[in-house]
Amino acid sequence: MKDYEHVVIWLDYFNKTLPKKMGRRVSREKSVFDPSLKELIDAAKAAGFDPTETNDQVRFPRRPYVRSGYIVLSKGQPKAKMISAIADKLTSRRAKQTK
Repeated sequence: MKDYEHVVIWLDYFNKTLPKKMGRRVSREKSVFDPSLKELIDAAKAAGFDPTETNDQVRFPRRPYVRSGYIVLSKGQPKAKMISAIADKLTSRRAKQTK
C-alpha cells in the first residue's frame, strides 16, 4: 500500500556520472561523483530533515543491475525542494572534504 506521508530519496538522484534519463534529478553542478548513503543521510540531516528509514541493499528501478540505496523522509514540502536542499548540502560537504 502506498505511503502518502513519506517520500523516498534515492542516491541516484545526486550521482554526477548518470544522465538525467537514467535517474539523476539535479543539475550536474549540484551533483557529486558516486555519493554514499552515509553522505546522503548527513546531508539530509544538515538540511533539516530526519531520515526515518534507510536501505543500502536495494536497486534503483532505472538501473536494476547496480545496488543503490535510499532514505525515507517525512513529507513536509514538495519533493523537488527537498532534493534541491539536500543537493546543496551534499555538494558543500563534498567541497569541504576535497579542500
